[in-house]
Amino acid sequence: MKSSAQRWQTPRVLTTLGLVLLLGLSGCDLLRSDAHLFPAESIPEQLSAWKLLKLEKDTLFPTARAVPYDLNTGLFTDYAHKFRTVWLPEGSAALYGVEQFDYPVGTILTKTFYYPQDSSGALQRTGDFSGDYVEGRFGEVLDLKRVRLVETRLLIRRQDNWQALPYVWNDAQTEATLEIAGDVQRFKLVSGDGRSEELTYVVPDANQCAGCHAEKFTQRVISPLGPKARHLNRDYPYPGGAENQLLFWQKIGFLRGVPALERLPRNASIDDLTVPLEDRARAYLDINCGHCHNPSGPADTSGLMLHRGESDWRKLGLCKPPIAAGTGSGGHLFAIVPGEPENSILNFRVASTAPGAMMPELGRSLVHKEGVELLRQWVSSLSGSCI
Repeated sequence: MKSSAQRWQTPRVLTTLGLVLLLGLSGCDLLRSDAHLFPAESIPEQLSAWKLLKLEKDTLFPTARAVPYDLNTGLFTDYAHKFRTVWLPEGSAALYGVEQFDYPVGTILTKTFYYPQDSSGALQRTGDFSGDYVEGRFGEVLDLKRVRLVETRLLIRRQDNWQALPYVWNDAQTEATLEIAGDVQRFKLVSGDGRSEELTYVVPDANQCAGCHAEKFTQRVISPLGPKARHLNRDYPYPGGAENQLLFWQKIGFLRGVPALERLPRNASIDDLTVPLEDRARAYLDINCGHCHNPSGPADTSGLMLHRGESDWRKLGLCKPPIAAGTGSGGHLFAIVPGEPENSILNFRVASTAPGAMMPELGRSLVHKEGVELLRQWVSSLSGSCI
């Protein structure tokens, strides 16, 4: 019997999707073809042409050598759940780097956004992922009877840059179509207590994708945000058992130069209450704000640096006055007033949905209540005075 690693190393390998289940359902040939890499000037209209994800019997799963992964703390996107995969051309590997991996030309990252739904089809606002997958295949096979697909974004490594492509799923959940100009959809989310909330979900256009992913903003060079060492340094439930993602990628030949496990950086999960409050708050700011608020990002002129590597508390916002926040300051004087989240611009902006005030500017139309509460607790815990 092949190990999990061998399944991705071998051409036309069996994917991770529950071979016994599929054999019982269809009895068809389980050897699925590998992904198809299209040139930048010949992009297909339909997502299925890429052969990265496959629909079968009310399920969605990655095809051969498209490896699923997850992050310690992910970017908030209006409570959408996300299913991520990475595919590399056969025989190639990414080179490990602390801040960014050097992915080979032809790498394709997918991120599928979806919402859990109940038996009536009502979309759920929940942080529980346990019901999203086919029983016994958590992290591998999405159960389309339990979830509603919204969009799948592709990020493709070209010779000179990355290319971002948004695909929007149809109502029948049978195909996703390229929407370069983006899309707007309106949903109603129901929380566990029965309360509902209207949502205007925005699928970004290709330029807006670049707006967030351009960590080297002045050079207009975009790059992946999630699949970095500190976000990937966690276990994933592979078919052969849970393994550290970075070590697994190394084992299957997707990643070279990985240091020893104890030397790998790691961002906290905001849900892990055993981790210090500051670590969880900094991880949240890093993934949600740090891609803009860093020395080479779109918000470099703000002077507010919220990426993981920043150690200067002034640059992190402590008693820092805004440079040009305008109405975005909410009338407050400093980004962070220690012990006073109610008087801090940072807390005001993450709790706002007003244009010109809310942060992040893209990717959400709702307030992330759990994130707001985390940052409130963190600022409340800080000592000192701005007077």
